[in-house]
Amino acid sequence: MLKNNLIEKDLSKVNSLIRNNIIEEETISNLYEYIFRTNGKQLRAQLSLISSSIDKRMGKRRLKLAAVIELLHTATLVHDDVVDDSPVRRGIKSVNNIWSNAHGVLIGDYIYSKAFMLMVELGNSEILNELSKATNDISKGELIQLDAINNKEITLKKLEAISYFKTGRLFEASAKCGAILSKGDNKYIKNISSCSKNLGIVFQIKDDLLDYSQDESTLGKPILQDLREGKVTYPFFFAYKNANRNEKKELELLLGKKKLNQKKVFQLINRLKGIEETQKLAHKYIDIATSSAMNIDSKNIRKEMLNLLDVSLYRTK
Repeated sequence: MLKNNLIEKDLSKVNSLIRNNIIEEETISNLYEYIFRTNGKQLRAQLSLISSSIDKRMGKRRLKLAAVIELLHTATLVHDDVVDDSPVRRGIKSVNNIWSNAHGVLIGDYIYSKAFMLMVELGNSEILNELSKATNDISKGELIQLDAINNKEITLKKLEAISYFKTGRLFEASAKCGAILSKGDNKYIKNISSCSKNLGIVFQIKDDLLDYSQDESTLGKPILQDLREGKVTYPFFFAYKNANRNEKKELELLLGKKKLNQKKVFQLINRLKGIEETQKLAHKYIDIATSSAMNIDSKNIRKEMLNLLDVSLYRTK
């Protein structure tokens, strides 16, 4: 399980706080109910709650910060579905699929604005600065990835940058802001931020792996979607790097192709060690994150972080 009982209770309060701050009129209410009917893993909110738990006196401010982070993340997902024209999110039809791309853009903007309104209420300029920068970096990551569509010559360094900006950055900011809110010392802020950043990168690497190695019913969304969209992710990158001339041509024909033979794609990527080398990369980042976690003085928080690392690496969806 991802969540312990205390975190579960806090997340329930966070979800109530989000609900109370979102619903204002019927159209927004309907969109909200649809978007938040499945809460997902809420890892970023969890990181905020865990990192701020060194000072429980923060009370409602801890919950408000976690709500801000969950709103920011949800807004990025809604916008991401519009950009990718994704039909499914968290096992149900996406907003843009049910309503329209215009609805997706506008409700995403609305959720963003609510997040920043709550952020201002926290009255902490350091947190406002960190989350503003993180939001900017997430957009940067999406733009870098968009610009890299069908780029089979993309470098590993560029892929790692995309993973950091798209996913690792908000993981890092979530933990850092929780630590700032609870007035953690510099050592604590540094270690929990580093652990969370690398946890986020592992999470993105695992997402890329699952897209090439899982069935749709388990994953809750279409598989090989990145390949169909022309996105080079880690399994394709490593397979292409290991391929001979003929195999490279075969892989090039798959990039951006809408109709794919999933079994043959899986076999080819596996044979060229795309999965194996991606798993090795995930373990590299797990080791970095674990090292940071072990430097956290609080035994309970250290345990929570190590548990999140373990679950993120071995998850199946």
